Amino acid sequence: MVGSLNPTTGGPTEEFEVEARSRGYRHIAGLDEAGRGPLAGPVVAAAVLLPRRCRLPGLNDSKQIIEADRVRLFDEIVRRATGVGVGAATEVEIDRLNILQASLLAMRRALMALPVQPDFLLLDAVTLSGLSIPQRPIIKGDGLSCSIAAASIVAKVTRDRLMVEYHRWYPQYNFAEHKGYATPEHLRLLREHGPCAIHRRSFAPVQHCFAEDDTVSLSLSDESESLFD
Repeated sequence: MVGSLNPTTGGPTEEFEVEARSRGYRHIAGLDEAGRGPLAGPVVAAAVLLPRRCRLPGLNDSKQIIEADRVRLFDEIVRRATGVGVGAATEVEIDRLNILQASLLAMRRALMALPVQPDFLLLDAVTLSGLSIPQRPIIKGDGLSCSIAAASIVAKVTRDRLMVEYHRWYPQYNFAEHKGYATPEHLRLLREHGPCAIHRRSFAPVQHCFAEDDTVSLSLSDESESLFD
């Protein structure tokens, strides 16, 4: 592959960026999101424009590297990138639109936040409709394209930091540890405390809590009515 950044690990390369530049494009943005799966909090997207031959040792899909390396790479990406844009869609928007459409909305917002207008987009397996900018979706792109991998790291670290902030508001859920994902601990705390303001009400485990609450309320109501029969 051309321009390999991680030749020993087979990680993302500059192959797709080089191919786009060979066709005359100069400002190539990689886009990715973090937070489709969690039960709480926003979905966050990032758009990243990297300069040519930007070597970032250890760069990979954010899910494939440990937190300390993600934070190190985040700092390097922000310092060296030609442009970084971040966008988010709230849990309310996720419930209203569905998670896929909310993710695409977050990506559009990330694009709008870029300080440099891109002329070509590389995305992880999705396309953004209605844009005049040429784009290329790449299956598992966060492990193949250096620009998408960089975007995945920026999105992941940004979202994790947001969830740590939410932990201060709602410490009973321990968001700082599981970041809103459906871990056994989070599910237990969700059953124990019920959903809070940042839980995604359209997601099944959260819906189940509301259903349980309704069942309890109806049972209590029936019992109360029986007292007056």
